[in-house]
Amino acid sequence: MSRRLAAESHDDAAPSADWRVLRTLWPYLTEFPVRVALAMGFLVLAKLAGVALPMLLKHLVDSLDIKDGGLFLLPLGLLLAYGAMRFAAALFGELRDLVFGRVSERAMRRAALNVFRHLHRLDLDFHLTRRTGGLSRDIERGISGISFLLRFTLFNIIPTLLEIGLVAAILLFNYGASFALITGLSVALYVFFSVVVTEWRTRYVREANALDSRANTRAVDSLLNYETVKLFGNEKYEAAEYDRFLAQWETAQQQQRLSLGALNAGQALIVAVALTWMMVLAARQVGTGAMTLGDFVAVNAYIIQLFVPLNFLGFVYREIRRAMTDMQRMFGLLQQRPKVADAPGAADLALSPDEAGLSFDNVSFGYSGKRRILHGVSFEVPPGRKIAVVGPSGSGKSTLARLLFRFYDPDQGAVRIGGHDIRQISQDSLRRLIGVVPQDTVLFNDTLRYNLAYGRPGATQEEIERVVRLAHLDGFIAQLPEGYDTRVGERGLKLSGGEKQRVAIARALLKNPAILVFDEATSSLDSGSEQAILSAIREVAARRTALVIAHRLSTITDADQILLLDHGRIAERGSHAELLAAGGAYARLWKLQQRDGAENIPAKG
Repeated sequence: MSRRLAAESHDDAAPSADWRVLRTLWPYLTEFPVRVALAMGFLVLAKLAGVALPMLLKHLVDSLDIKDGGLFLLPLGLLLAYGAMRFAAALFGELRDLVFGRVSERAMRRAALNVFRHLHRLDLDFHLTRRTGGLSRDIERGISGISFLLRFTLFNIIPTLLEIGLVAAILLFNYGASFALITGLSVALYVFFSVVVTEWRTRYVREANALDSRANTRAVDSLLNYETVKLFGNEKYEAAEYDRFLAQWETAQQQQRLSLGALNAGQALIVAVALTWMMVLAARQVGTGAMTLGDFVAVNAYIIQLFVPLNFLGFVYREIRRAMTDMQRMFGLLQQRPKVADAPGAADLALSPDEAGLSFDNVSFGYSGKRRILHGVSFEVPPGRKIAVVGPSGSGKSTLARLLFRFYDPDQGAVRIGGHDIRQISQDSLRRLIGVVPQDTVLFNDTLRYNLAYGRPGATQEEIERVVRLAHLDGFIAQLPEGYDTRVGERGLKLSGGEKQRVAIARALLKNPAILVFDEATSSLDSGSEQAILSAIREVAARRTALVIAHRLSTITDADQILLLDHGRIAERGSHAELLAAGGAYARLWKLQQRDGAENIPAKG
């Protein structure tokens, strides 16, 4: 990997596989101990039946070598026994897979659910930093790795080791130490060679995985931003970028394939030398009369039977290394600790709208240590009152909402609800208290009904229709052929900006929270719709604590108090009439919007 590529894919590179990751599978096996024990029993029976086959074959060949036709019943019985034993080996193998399947599937389900839950517990900064495409691919590979490890570690490595031991013992006691010694040496050399070469080529596997994740991430990002790509006519540029990542992946795959060829060739050489050596030794003993023809056939069968799974063991070891690497990457997500976490013993807070007062007490905050966004911001919103925050872009308006939701914690000061520092209450109960209508509404690729009911899963159709009317969305839905069952598309791309905002308003109203946050909630609406929805918002928010972040000053003239933020500090505060009378920055901004014709609503007193 070049230095440039190493630098670019540092975050995507998989860690080296650690065998200790196998211990993480143990809790998933203990959920079905009886099934695991039964599966292991069937495994042993299958291997014992398989190991008995060459000995039956030996006696069968020896019996057929006898010229006396009166002994016909003996080879017939051996043939039936051989067929029954072969069927038993296959049957026990199928029973093993059937019994253990539930264990493997439950482990995959539990692991996927644990990672999914943990990702939702992580802080916003983690998700803003990580790319969704690469993250989903890591989880997908990790779950596949669990399935592979459970299936092949228990049912291929362990049985193969058991079979090697049984074959070596049979060769030792029946044919002498030389056969057992050759078996032991060849197996040891094969395993040593496989481990050493696999370790060498692991870097090519990691590089190919990293580049595969990067190409997938690039494709997902481009498709999620389909509309932007079209607006700028950058289809060829996106295809070229995607192809650039695929070209790097192709080169890495070629290196991986060459290294795999070297490994397979070396393994084949070891198998061929060992097999030839033992067959020459067996042939010489048949010639001297020390072994029968049946013994020669049995030794040949044992050697082939031994090296077939051993050859497969080489593949399994390579894939186990890869699976462990993928599992490590997925379980590494569980090691990520959220920067914002519940305090020990955090209380579940339940407040009525009459108790849900809101206050910021000398709050300072910055997304990084180098740039401070808020500087000692203090204000209070009594229960049932509405406060509005205005100011230029970058002044810290939306940061207030993020701190209120505890997406981040302030560097200094405290945010309180009902007199309680929100760092001392559980995040679940905090967010149950707050409903938000964001400026950029993102919807699930599902039906309108699903997205509306997301505010309160389980809400009745009547409750959904009530908030739809309040958000003035009922006329739009009535015009749709499929009504509430209309699918909104990826991220809601099938809806206009105004329609998406109305869905967001209805969803927030359905939640019925004690505190409402409106972050530029009407920015995508026309003037007529805006006034209708503002009327509905005023009606719904009349008895609730409300924080309104606004650009259009006409939408917040009825606020009990208005804060003008400037570079993270409160420059002015007061009612609409008071701020106009003061003749400061707010008054100048009001006159500017009036003159531009963006707003034309008389001031309220």
